Amino acid sequence: MIEKNLTIINKLGLHARAATKLAATCNRFSCSIQTGMGDKTVDAKSVMALMLLAAAQGTKLAFTFDGEDETEACEAITALIADYFGEGE
Repeated sequence: MIEKNLTIINKLGLHARAATKLAATCNRFSCSIQTGMGDKTVDAKSVMALMLLAAAQGTKLAFTFDGEDETEACEAITALIADYFGEGE
């Protein structure tokens, strides 16, 4: 199991397009991926669950990756967030 804290850095936060990209990336992997803040955690493979987090710019999300391809999943999610979900800022 890998646990990693990542900060949402894009200007619009985890809005519909970003949540869709995050869920699509998560769904490429067979491992379980959970994310959230505090006691509220959700399945990162669900667009609706991600949007319910209402994660604005600067929100720190705790990710948990558990399964066979957890390392690759962690690297892909870290890269996606670091790339501002492909939005440029």
